[in-house]
Formats: sequence, C-alpha cells, structure tokens
Amino acid sequence: MRRADRLMSLVQILRDGALHRASDLAAAVDVSLRTIYRDMETLAASGVPIQGERGVGYHVTAAITLPPLNLTITEVEALHLGLMAVAGGSDAELATAARALTQKIDAVMPEGRSRSPAPFSFAVYPFADAAKGFQHLPQIRQAIRTRQKLMLTIAGQDRTVRPLQLDYWGRLWTCVVWCETTKAFADLRVDQIAALRVLPSLFIDEPQKSLAAYLAKR
Repeated sequence: MRRADRLMSLVQILRDGALHRASDLAAAVDVSLRTIYRDMETLAASGVPIQGERGVGYHVTAAITLPPLNLTITEVEALHLGLMAVAGGSDAELATAARALTQKIDAVMPEGRSRSPAPFSFAVYPFADAAKGFQHLPQIRQAIRTRQKLMLTIAGQDRTVRPLQLDYWGRLWTCVVWCETTKAFADLRVDQIAALRVLPSLFIDEPQKSLAAYLAKR
C-alpha cells in the first residue's frame, strides 16, 4: 500500500472520533508501531486534527475554528481556493503574502497538535496533490444541495454517484456518496477525481442510501 493511501486509510479509521490504540491501527494497515507513530506525526504536521500520544491512543476531531472566528465548510473552501490561486500566480509579492497568511492561519488552528504544521501545509506531503480536487468542490457542493447525481471518473473508471456530504480533513477533502455503480457507500478523495459531470437525473432520499444510513453503518 502506498504511504499516501495508508495515511488516508488511517484518517478513515480515526474519523469516528473514538480513541484508537496504536497497536490496533498498526494491525489494521499492516505496519509496525514505529511506522504508526511516524504516520501520526506526519498527519498532524499536514493539518489533520489528531489528538493523542504514544501509549494512550489517537483520535481525530473535526472542528474547524479560528479564534475569534468560526468558519463553515464553505468558508474554508473559499479560503483555500483563494490562497491557492494567489500563491500560484505570477505576482511574487502576493504569492509570498499568501504563504505567510497560511502560516498565520495554521498557527491559530486549535487542533491540539504537538507541533506546528509545515508552512503552506495544504500543499505539502502527505497530500501534496490535494489542490487538484479544489476545482470540483463547487459542483459537488451544489449537487448535494440540489440532490443531483454525478458521474465521476476515478482511476480510469466511471462511477455514477449520489453525493451526500463533503468532509474536510487537514487540507484534504473527501465526499461521502452512495455509488450506484458498486451499490454501496463510499468515501471518495476529491483530489482523485479526474473528471466530473453533473447528470440531469435527480435523486430522492431513500432510507438505505441516505447520509443517516451511512453514519449509522460507520
């Protein structure tokens, strides 16, 4: 398993908010305890809100707050899109300012980390390609609101999905969907979507295919 994939698997395990022992995490992804400790440090440094320590266990919180501000998911999305655009522009002074602003934001993120995140951390390893998916966020968000089906191309395969919820995990965005192709729930990394097409067909909430059903199953 690629390290980036393993790290994402660990995020998926930890996202339930429960306390997980390092030994259980190591067994789940088939690595050593030492590797798990390094992975926890890497995730924390990249901005994933991990709390815990060796010998006790780890869990993930989902708070997105900036004292004295409380940011919504949409506001965080707008912030990231703006910073990414400015940092990638040709104006060196503005690009430097965008990186400095990101460092200031990261410094006040109340995520209980043992050390500060790396500078401009939404664009560093382990999710260095996370920005690739930013272009899809507005369409996904609108599709969730309007109950619009989507055709997603991931790893060369087309999948028809019902988008249910966008989640944010330390500069990485995922989308909970009911996949009509596989007839199962999936939690997809937005940065792995190669192409997205909004389909004309709508969907209605069905008990076994709803967000509530996914949360209960998880």
